[in-house]
Amino acid sequence: MASSRKVNQRLKAEENSGFGTAANNSGGRFYNRDGNANVVKRGVGVLHRYSWYHTMIEMPRAKFLLLLFSIYIAMNLVFAGVYYLVGVEHLAGINTSSSWSKFTEVFFFSTQTFTTVGYGRISPTGFTTSAIATLEAFLGLLNFAIATGLFYGRFSRPQAFLKFSDKALISPYKGGTGLMFRMSPFKNNSLSEAEVLVTLAITVEENGNWVDRFYTLPVEISKINSLVLSWTIVHPINEESPLYGFSKEDILNTDIEMLVFVKAFDEVFSNNVVSRTSYISKEIFWGGKFKLMYYPSEDKNKTILDLDKLNDFDIVMLPVPAHSVQA
Repeated sequence: MASSRKVNQRLKAEENSGFGTAANNSGGRFYNRDGNANVVKRGVGVLHRYSWYHTMIEMPRAKFLLLLFSIYIAMNLVFAGVYYLVGVEHLAGINTSSSWSKFTEVFFFSTQTFTTVGYGRISPTGFTTSAIATLEAFLGLLNFAIATGLFYGRFSRPQAFLKFSDKALISPYKGGTGLMFRMSPFKNNSLSEAEVLVTLAITVEENGNWVDRFYTLPVEISKINSLVLSWTIVHPINEESPLYGFSKEDILNTDIEMLVFVKAFDEVFSNNVVSRTSYISKEIFWGGKFKLMYYPSEDKNKTILDLDKLNDFDIVMLPVPAHSVQA
């Protein structure tokens, strides 16, 4: 539930967030933790609502493979049914001992035709079955061409391969406090010229109406030359921060979402890669300090980056925050 406290009125809210300002017209968080916008589009048909290419490219690997296999089996079942209805007597070399045997024979003949393998034991006779086999072979080639393109697109798509900490922390920082989260690459990709942009979305009451305000959060270091270890992003909570004067209860009782946008250059793809995530109020922990997640190897010749420690932090005491800043 939104709190009625006011943020630092000396700060000017951003107008280019892309999400609008009417709090009652939006629901939930703006971005999910995986970086996808938390938006459901309606008003158009299903065929126009989704880009099937984007859907297939971004689909989880197991689901993608299962879908391809299901389509393959389904299409062969359909053609097997067509061959069976036309009559197995129009297929030379088929085993006609039982109905089940007939259907399995035409099913495997369908798979051979669909994949253009064509072992040759069973072959169509007559115009109708030959025409069906011709159509199936064409659709098989078309489907494998599409599947090959999707496999290549998924394999070659530039990705940042970044993991973000599960929580953002309010931590001691330079005699005061800071809002922190961290990220780390988890694969052997090489990222350079990494930049981060952090925006705070906060719901406040103005003239009796709840509105969303967006503020760019200044961070201590917004760009680094190379991202090979962990990178802790720090927003100092000082008089220039919209969170200045917030207490632990204020954080929990205010609708807050921190939007994170990261852009870097991948040297292998020779292209920019982008990653996004967000943290809402309940994902901001008051009084924590991240533990170091890299250390030297035993022979001191390498640096070990322990990704299991990405979310590890110690509980610490924080100074009592100042009172709310009024206009």
